[in-house]
Amino acid sequence: MAKLPSQYTSIEKRFKGYTRALENLGKAAKAAGPLNDKTSQLIQLAAAAAIRSEGSVHSHTRRALAAGAKPEEIRHAIILLTSTIGFPTVSAALSWADETIKKK
Repeated sequence: MAKLPSQYTSIEKRFKGYTRALENLGKAAKAAGPLNDKTSQLIQLAAAAAIRSEGSVHSHTRRALAAGAKPEEIRHAIILLTSTIGFPTVSAALSWADETIKKK
């Protein structure tokens, strides 16, 4: 597993119950429906792009790759957002995803 961001580990050290609950919420949300892990990661990647969360785009790109998504699928999930979130936001998200893809 990739090294967790320092901000997350700082919160985790100070608020163990909080981060445990956060992790359990994510697991429960994934278990609540029929979507497979790859699809779930691509959806979360799209949401991260939509809110311009660079760290989350990196994280969900890594997770999508680990779940079997191809780089082309990751890029397609992002460019599908163009008419909804606009080209500048899509361009930024593509650059963040490409940074992560190049490291793999």
